[in-house]
Amino acid sequence: MKTMGLSRLLLVNPKHFPDDQALARAAGAESLLVTAEVCTSVDAALADCVFACAISARQRNLGPPPLPARLAAAEILARADEGEVALLFGNETAGLSNAEVQRCQRTVFIPANPEYTSLNLAAAVQLLCYELRLAAFDGHPPVLSKTVPFASPPASHQDVQRFFEHLERVMVSSGFLDPRRPRRLLPKLRRLFGRAELECDEINILRGLLDAVERQVAGKRRMASGTSDTVDNSGS
Repeated sequence: MKTMGLSRLLLVNPKHFPDDQALARAAGAESLLVTAEVCTSVDAALADCVFACAISARQRNLGPPPLPARLAAAEILARADEGEVALLFGNETAGLSNAEVQRCQRTVFIPANPEYTSLNLAAAVQLLCYELRLAAFDGHPPVLSKTVPFASPPASHQDVQRFFEHLERVMVSSGFLDPRRPRRLLPKLRRLFGRAELECDEINILRGLLDAVERQVAGKRRMASGTSDTVDNSGS
């Protein structure tokens, strides 16, 4: 529950509570157990709810209409604007009785392999909480990370234009581009980098690379110029 952002847990007649083993297994989510509410009956647990869903893999002849978890999640969130909503899970061994299911407005099932629908309670809770989180964020929950973001802000139009000017200058000075016969090289390069939607960091990397090429080209020219200016006086 805590992994998916839910925090209110109600327990109906738990066999052991509080329980040291449960606290040990909570692994950082002890706060949900500390604040959990113990109820004497399902009716007491659902007393302040305006909408409740029974989670069950079994199809019932009598009971509320069944919905797959993903469709149910959207309805649960919509009804949450009206008041308290609840997901009702049975225990690990027996699940929910028909009488308990009939206290709810919907039956929700996880569309598992029809030949083997068995899920333990923790897995079923996790899947339903996950579907609720996806629905709450319209399929795009926020990604939180303590790492340094890999992406940088998009490059401005001015920065991109300066990069293209720099690129053209280096291509000409290196002999890669003949300015008298440019053909379609520059437009093709503009299209290539346009598809990439360059970021500020990427512009800086590319211009650093071009600076290095320019230094190499200028150094070779100086060396070539020095060699041609040398006069051989050995025969005088």
